[in-house]
Amino acid sequence: MTFTAKGRGLFASAALLGAMTTMATSASALDIAWVHSNAAAQSEQRVKAGFEAWVQEKGVDWNVSFLDSQGSGEATASNLQDAVSRGVDAIIITMSDLRASKAAIDVAVQAGVPVFSVDSGYVDGIMVDVTTNNWAMSADVSPYLLDQLGGNGNLVFFRMAEHHGTRKRGDVMEKVLQEYGDIKVLAEHNIDYTAFFEDTTATMQDYVARFGEDIDAVWAPWDEPAQATINVMKAAGLTDVKVIGIDGHPQAVAEVCKPDSMMIATVSQPFEKMGAQVGDWITGIVVDGKPREEVIPSDIVYMDAPLVTKANCEDFM
Repeated sequence: MTFTAKGRGLFASAALLGAMTTMATSASALDIAWVHSNAAAQSEQRVKAGFEAWVQEKGVDWNVSFLDSQGSGEATASNLQDAVSRGVDAIIITMSDLRASKAAIDVAVQAGVPVFSVDSGYVDGIMVDVTTNNWAMSADVSPYLLDQLGGNGNLVFFRMAEHHGTRKRGDVMEKVLQEYGDIKVLAEHNIDYTAFFEDTTATMQDYVARFGEDIDAVWAPWDEPAQATINVMKAAGLTDVKVIGIDGHPQAVAEVCKPDSMMIATVSQPFEKMGAQVGDWITGIVVDGKPREEVIPSDIVYMDAPLVTKANCEDFM
């Protein structure tokens, strides 16, 4: 018997089907490993909070162990392999670049351990990746920032290529900039994800020292680096700079809502809903033993993520 996923022709071994059938048992018996890319990231904390709220609401008694890869792709792969070797019933992986963990995922497939990912990009072997459309989010917030500048000014451009989502956001911004010929990029930096807040802070301190009041705007790939740049500029006495982030964390939304804040926009990602959705999928496939194609509609499931500005931010408080 061969297990076929819809959409991309994913073929898993018969061992996976057999193991998943065996795992169709009481919810209280499940042993789940959660592999964080970087547990310090608020996005991962919010997914975890949504999952834990779902667990409490459903009254299930799952044993969940958490493994923090601290932003390292090598550690992510090692943690995946560790989870498989412990014989867990399912693996959840969050905010990782799964391309670097493909060999470990193949090991999970051979061992019959289903892998559910959140905002990590789809690769053959996983059950699903639940995420938001990162190209669309950047296509909303990037022109908004440049339009608020009147299509003219100097920009600091922070990127982070090691995660599929932030990489896509930066790629879209790069394309959008081609249509704004009067916007000058003063500096571009790829954030070190192993210490993202500290790295952004130190880099922005350098840029403020070099460019000072010539900085008109900062494009950040997610909210925490955006806040780091604001902290640096405030300390230096800069106030007339427009900053955007992406994620819609509560602190970022509150910052956008301040009339005099430099944070002018973010994008609201439903991280808690992603965590709850994974709980539903694990129940359907691992607990109830349903075929994947009956439970999950596609390899990648996108959730809505609206633009948040000073005009509508109170709706997201």
